[in-house]
This record gives sequence, C-alpha cells and structure tokens, in this order.
Amino acid sequence: MSQAANQGKLISFGVMAFFALVVLLTLSGSIFKTIAPGEKGVVFKPFGIGLDKAPENLKGEGFHIIAPWNTLFRYDIRTKEAFEKMSVLSKNGLTIDVELSYRYQPMPNKIGELHGEIGVDYLNIIVKPEIRSATREVIGRYLPEELYSTKREIIQSDIAKSTREKIALKHIILDDVLIREVALPPSLKAAIETKLEEEQVSFQYEFKLDRERKEAERKIIEAEAKAESNRILNASLTDNILRDKGIEATLELANSPNAKVIVVGGGDEGLPLILGN
Repeated sequence: MSQAANQGKLISFGVMAFFALVVLLTLSGSIFKTIAPGEKGVVFKPFGIGLDKAPENLKGEGFHIIAPWNTLFRYDIRTKEAFEKMSVLSKNGLTIDVELSYRYQPMPNKIGELHGEIGVDYLNIIVKPEIRSATREVIGRYLPEELYSTKREIIQSDIAKSTREKIALKHIILDDVLIREVALPPSLKAAIETKLEEEQVSFQYEFKLDRERKEAERKIIEAEAKAESNRILNASLTDNILRDKGIEATLELANSPNAKVIVVGGGDEGLPLILGN
C-alpha cells in the first residue's frame, strides 16, 4: 500500500473522528445529566415504555447518562413553603381576611405518578386550590372571635387535616398549615378585644373569690377541729384525774432543790399547797 493511500486513510479517519467529537459535544447536554441534591428525576422514553414510573428506576442525586432521544424531568423533593392570602366568610357571615403559610413536598417515590397525572406545576394545580377550599369550609364553621383567639390552633389543625387527606391522593405530602395573620373589621376587632379583657377581669375576680372561699372553709374546718378536740379533752378530765395530776406535779416539785413549804391538804379539792421563797 502506498504512502499516499495511508495518508488518505488517516485523513479520512481524522475527519470522521472530528465529526464524531462534534456530534458528541453537541449531544452532551442531552446525554450527560446531573441530579442536584434534594432532587429526583423521572425519564420519558418515547421509543420504549413511555414514562418510566417504577420507583427503582427514578434517578437520584449524581451523574447520569441518558439516551439523547429520552427526556429527563427533575423534581425538587425537599419541603417547600408557600403563602396564601384570601377572604373568607365566618359562621355569622362576616368577611375575614386571613394569611396562611403551608409546607409541602412531592412524595419522593411517586414523582412518576405525579408527573404522569399532574406535572411539575402541581402547586398551582392541586395544592393551592385544596388549601383555599379547606380554609373556606373550616372557617365557615366558626365565629370571628373564635378564629381570632380561642380556636385558632383547632382551625389550623382542621384545615391541615382536610387538605392533607385530599392531596395525598395526588402523591403530595402536606406537612402543616399555619394561620399567620387574621384581619377583622376594626369595629369587630375592638369589640372582641373588649370582650376578652372583660372575660379576663371576670376570671381574675372569680379566682380571687374562690381563693377566699377556700380560705374561709379552711378556717371553719380548723375551728371545728379545735372545738371537737376541746370537747373530747373536757369530757376526759374528771375530778379524780385532775387531783391525780396535781399530786404528781407536787411530788416533782418537792424533789426539786428549790426551797419551798408544802402544806398538805391546804389547796382547793384537798390538793397540797406549795409556798416558795
């Protein structure tokens, strides 16, 4: 084989390699894929099974090689927070402005079903409408003052429970719902605050009365106990017992070193009479 023929083959090989490199670089963006932390990917295979929903075939964090005719859809599976402002009617028909925040995320092993049924815009398609619907339904069962003060946590819990059950059917997780702000008409807000202050004053007054009532009961019980004790003591102190006690006391005094004069039978009831210095 001549040298010219060899050079021709080398040139042809170089040209083919160059075009192969160009094609590879051109397609590298669609072949080499990276899944970032907190993400998962689902692959659509137009010449195969279509959307590959199998949990074991979902793409996790890291580098992946995807055939150029396939399409990779990424989903952020981390917990995210969203906000919602809306006007709702309370139980008595008054309009209340509320601001909510809620935390949500797609079910990590269900992004294939989520993508096939809803798509990446599941927040606006599913989560927000369900939050609004549950909020209107739940707050409609309560009075404004209950939302403003006493039943706020219960209302939050009811909204979260109702929404959580519905969006779980769409492969979405709801972590929690919080009522950030409640805006009432100024006149209604002032009336509620006045009522709450009056209730607090009444509660403090009742507490004081209850404390004084218990103290009075304690004193009565103490007095009755003392009276009963005295009654029992008086019933047990007969004349003979008193004389016996007096004799015992006289004997103890007679044995003491102090100077004294004892007149036997000189006192009342014939008890000894003791005369000191």
